[in-house]
This record gives sequence, structure tokens and C-alpha cells, in this order.
Amino acid sequence: MLWLACSDAWPGLLARAKQATSLVMPSSSVFCAAQEGVACTYVKSVSKHWPCLFPQHGPGRKHERRIELGPWQEEIVSSYPGDFARGLFHSDGCRVTNRVRRPLKNGDRWYEYPRYLFVNRSADIHRLCGEALDRLGVAWRFAKPTTISVARRDAVARLDRFVGPKY
Repeated sequence: MLWLACSDAWPGLLARAKQATSLVMPSSSVFCAAQEGVACTYVKSVSKHWPCLFPQHGPGRKHERRIELGPWQEEIVSSYPGDFARGLFHSDGCRVTNRVRRPLKNGDRWYEYPRYLFVNRSADIHRLCGEALDRLGVAWRFAKPTTISVARRDAVARLDRFVGPKY
């Protein structure tokens, strides 16, 4: 069974998740299930073939096991790095306005700028995200060991073209 947790704050994301799941596994029914007390809805699909499409899935925590793309997956990601980056940032990332205060003799100076953050504990997923950003020509760096940051004005503008807002 495949479960996708979609935040209720992004109703368009739920619709896209249902559509994508149906397109990828058309022989399997797709249904939604809300969990009481949790602000998300699960998109679910039952098929014995999901492990064929997601061989990275397995027992244990994803940041403690190897995550590698198969050759056929790598071919898809190489052809569509923007779509891959969009999926990563929509699932484990965000676009924020970073506000910075600089204390000066004559008073504080404030400025702000847009920035993308991608947070994940898996070094392999960081590597895959970094490779996708490199393919897109987007400058990035690690803000923390678990966080990729895209903060240069031109890099944010370029990533905006591929990621766009959460729906």
C-alpha cells in the first residue's frame, strides 16, 4: 500500500497527489482518508507493484538506510530535474522570507530576502537534491547538517521557475 500524507493547508496538493497516483498506477483505486486530530489527509493506493516503483522503500528509517535511484529512475530524474526538485521541496522544503537584523551604531538595520530551505535527515536524499539543483544551475549550500539552503537572489529566482508555490 502507498500512503501519501498531504497537509490540509494545501488542498491543491491533495488533488495533484491523487492525480499522480492514478496516472502511475491506473489499475489500482486511489482513495483518501482523513485522520481525526491531524491536519492532513492521506492519499492511499493498494497494489503489490508499489515496491517495484519504489525499491528504496524498506524497513527502518530512511535516513538510516541507503537511498539510491535505479537506472530507470535516474534516467527520469535526469530528464526532469525540475519536477524532481519540485517534489522534494513540496514534500520536505519551503520558501520563506528571511528577515535579518544588523545592529549599527545609529540603530538596527533590517532587510529581508526570499529563500528556499530543504530539510531532511538522509544524506542520500540531500545528495539527490543537490544533484537536481546542480542540473538546474541553482546555487545551494548547507545551512545546517540537515538543511539545504538556496538564498542567492538569482538562484531563488531560478528555482521559482521549477518549484513554484505549494497548491
